[in-house]
Amino acid sequence: MAVDVLTDVVIERPCAEVAAYAGEPSHAPQWYVNIESVVWRTPAPVAVGSRMDFVARFLGRRLAYTYEVAELVHGERLVMRTAQGPFPMETTYTWQPLDPHRTRMTLRNRGEPAGFARMSAPMMAAAMRRANRKDLANLKRILEERP
Repeated sequence: MAVDVLTDVVIERPCAEVAAYAGEPSHAPQWYVNIESVVWRTPAPVAVGSRMDFVARFLGRRLAYTYEVAELVHGERLVMRTAQGPFPMETTYTWQPLDPHRTRMTLRNRGEPAGFARMSAPMMAAAMRRANRKDLANLKRILEERP
């Protein structure tokens, strides 16, 4: 069973500002509840082919994986993928200006769990949805509190 979780939020900040902050992988531990660290394997800045090692905690487990940037349209879309572990994952961010001062950001996680993870896919999707809502709320708070 595939997992496909789509979450969005409206942030009271210009699109370029939201995309610049959220699209910088080094910022992930500041706004993602479960991400503990990000270490670049390729030189910054983010570009197609960039690779970063992420360490996260999810459902009580420590996960270490490498994301590779598969697609990047600055200010509009960022797609990262990992093929590692029991749950290969694709994460997509999109940013859409609603007006000059508001942005709709979407966060989509999708993947095809393998092995034991396949049986727990519905539970993983629900937990991912809850975590994504918290993550986007954190991002909104961080960006809207900026001067």
